[in-house]
Amino acid sequence: MRVADSQEYLEALLEGIRPGAEEVLAFYDHRVGVIGTDARLMLMPWDDHLVHRGDGVFESLKYEGRRLYQLNAHIRRMKISCQAIHLEPPCSWGELTEAIVEVARAGNEPDGMVRVLLGRGPGGFGLDPYESPVQSLYVVAYRLRMRPESAFEKGATAMRTSIPAKQAWMATVKTTNYLPNVLMKREAVNSRADFPLCFDSNGFLAEGATENVALVDEAGRLVIPEFTNSLAGTTLMRAVDLLKNDMPIIFKGVTEDELYTAREVMMVGTSFDAIGIVRYGGKPIFDARPGPVTRKVRALIQADLKQNGLVF
Repeated sequence: MRVADSQEYLEALLEGIRPGAEEVLAFYDHRVGVIGTDARLMLMPWDDHLVHRGDGVFESLKYEGRRLYQLNAHIRRMKISCQAIHLEPPCSWGELTEAIVEVARAGNEPDGMVRVLLGRGPGGFGLDPYESPVQSLYVVAYRLRMRPESAFEKGATAMRTSIPAKQAWMATVKTTNYLPNVLMKREAVNSRADFPLCFDSNGFLAEGATENVALVDEAGRLVIPEFTNSLAGTTLMRAVDLLKNDMPIIFKGVTEDELYTAREVMMVGTSFDAIGIVRYGGKPIFDARPGPVTRKVRALIQADLKQNGLVF
């Protein structure tokens, strides 16, 4: 291998294969200070502790019809995650929020996703967080790949993953250390299931790889697994607010057996809102069709986005 000078290296870099580049709409690196649109330049320093230690936090937001959904809720949760790992952004929270809106706008498409990454920052390859003098901030807007309507009409499948739920402290902080989630998803893909579900050491249901799970029990109550070993999703908690006057809602430990006796099981997440689970572990849930509460949750979230999403 030859050693290249700066210009030669840059030329080789721009010619390199970049899978997924067509999905990127716009991006921002706080160190650089401007928004870019050429995904070949969307790079972060290898010595950022976010990269080689998973030392950082993140949030993912959706926008449809140029309306950002639950921006304030995501910022609130990011603040909580930052407090948990003793991290501060390299700018004010107001500037960070403005960067999210500006990157979404620069993407120049009505629908998309925004990923916000806050890292310990570059400065070395060690473990000591203090070797990074300045924290890092990355914001990227990318295409939203919506499921076809037929997927919601048909419903989805789920399975029990062999990967255990995260420890309580780690599960309730949205860090970039998502290796257990990746392994859960890998198992689901290999088993041809749409969603993996993990359980804690006491046998209680926790969450999916990147989604919350909820069920409607035989008494017609919306049952949500306690957030002991799982992350409280912004979409799920908004659904609770929208539903609380229409039906009883409880938070409790949920066993695997309760999934089989439920009238409905649903996954709730940022990108797809809510989708019914019609088969779990190869067995049907109730009548093996998405239920009315699942459909209502999805409709309420969609209406809420149109009414309350931040227009940009």
